[in-house]
Amino acid sequence: MRTILATAFALIATCALSAADIHGTLIVNRKLTRRNVTLSAGIYQRGTAVPVAPDAGDDPLAFEREHVAVWLEGDGPESRTKAEMAQRERRFSPDFVVIPAGSTVSFPNTDAVFHNVFSLSKPCHFDLGNYPRGETRFVTFDHPGIVFVNCRLHPNMAAVIVVTPNRWYATGDAAGRFTIRDVPPGRYKIVAWHKTAGYYRKEITVTSDGDASVEFVIPITDSTGGHEVASR
Repeated sequence: MRTILATAFALIATCALSAADIHGTLIVNRKLTRRNVTLSAGIYQRGTAVPVAPDAGDDPLAFEREHVAVWLEGDGPESRTKAEMAQRERRFSPDFVVIPAGSTVSFPNTDAVFHNVFSLSKPCHFDLGNYPRGETRFVTFDHPGIVFVNCRLHPNMAAVIVVTPNRWYATGDAAGRFTIRDVPPGRYKIVAWHKTAGYYRKEITVTSDGDASVEFVIPITDSTGGHEVASR
């Protein structure tokens, strides 16, 4: 038994020592995302005015880069986590979440109006019903894929949850940089996804000699340029 445990720990240590990071850059050419405007909450406002949150940030291209998910295809180690997507000032906050399969997302309502969070997406469809401020609901996402989230009471509210097949994933920062850490040596398919631009796939080789790098040029235009676009 001790011999088996020693061998297992040795293998884990070897993999940890030989693992490398993937550093990448997302080049976004132009603004794509159209911001939604919230209409009156009507009877669900319950006599209390709820301001609409302003668009975040002054740089539209930074917004686009921060809304790109990157991950490695295929099976890998599990890394279940917990995330939050609040309803705040009649918007989802944040409106873009990336999690590995098996993770749970909470949907707290912080507004003085009712919300009804739902999704019709194939990887995970749900309807959380109407619930008021101070309450929350939870959803566990067991299957990889793209999940589009909306509110039945406020058509402007839209968000995306990207569920990855393993723990090797990242999102872009404002400058378009990302890092996927501790990837064992091997040849992988790496995917970048943007809500409108769709999927971009490349092959990348990770070695034990040093970190790998990759660059995605995402031509955000009126067409998807032949790239696959996620459907609901």
